[in-house]
Amino acid sequence: MKDLAANPGKHAFHGLTPDTIITLAEKALGVRCTNLCRPLNSYINRVYELEYEDRTGLVIKFYRPGRWAKNALLDEHTFLLELQAMEIPVIAPLKMADGGTLGQFGKILFACFPKCGGRSYDEYSEDQWLELGRLIGRVHAVGATHLPQDRITMAPGSSTQAQVDTLLASNLIPAEMRQKFAELTSSLIKEISPLFESTRMIRIHGDCHFSNLIYRPDQSFYIIDFDDMAVGPPVQDFWMLLPGLVEDSWREINLFLEGYETFMDFDQRSLALIEPLRAMRYIHYIAWCAHQFSEDGESRVAPNFGTREYWQQEMGDLDDQLERIRNTPQQTGNMI
Repeated sequence: MKDLAANPGKHAFHGLTPDTIITLAEKALGVRCTNLCRPLNSYINRVYELEYEDRTGLVIKFYRPGRWAKNALLDEHTFLLELQAMEIPVIAPLKMADGGTLGQFGKILFACFPKCGGRSYDEYSEDQWLELGRLIGRVHAVGATHLPQDRITMAPGSSTQAQVDTLLASNLIPAEMRQKFAELTSSLIKEISPLFESTRMIRIHGDCHFSNLIYRPDQSFYIIDFDDMAVGPPVQDFWMLLPGLVEDSWREINLFLEGYETFMDFDQRSLALIEPLRAMRYIHYIAWCAHQFSEDGESRVAPNFGTREYWQQEMGDLDDQLERIRNTPQQTGNMI
């Protein structure tokens, strides 16, 4: 099986023993920790819960080598620190003893964060939709102040085309299905690209779904996990929260945007990007699964990833989504 990309981090994490992890955190932060070192779930990186001597929780995150350049990680940290400075509820990296936010162990970069628990909701009340609108509006008001150094632009001709090119350059697609996949994705990118031409692109979270919004009693919502921070259209940061298709979600859209526009203007024309962005996410997820599989030839996020049936299903979904895009009226709804 051909790897999708060079993988310098394939075995790099093997040196992360509990003693090493705790020592790195202590030296980086200039603190003392207990012996607690509990691994936390993470598909890409390695994340561990540690504990200060006073039993306060601490999280250390080791970034997989080869996924993000140092400047890209600093883009994420800069954004988080700017948001924290504006008292927006995020979990920003801790400053280390040297004044920075990134440490290094061999080829692995790492950062430390305060532990911040909470619960996720999969259904929001009217007040919570307003609150989420205000939260994302505040995030975007900061995100619009400047662009990052080294983050992808979420647009069909750049991020999506790059993902398609990577998939086609691999041996993951059955030979007899490659041409159909190439033609389908080319048609999709050609169809939706004009919709992005006049769209304002700003720094966004990029992966804002239910699991990345946690609720803390007496503190309300926190937005977490900025790993996929990107330059993209603001609508990307709320369409995944909607309970269904646009035509079935006007109540939630109106409430969200009422809160959002307290802090940030919203271009209602960009609602037309929701179905194209959904199609782009299909391709993004295929490429993401492919990268996980290429790590060791075994990891499969999708149970039948790489099989003929898998590609038939994915291409069928993309074909259906392309038809939905072509047949969806360009409406903006009864906006508040």
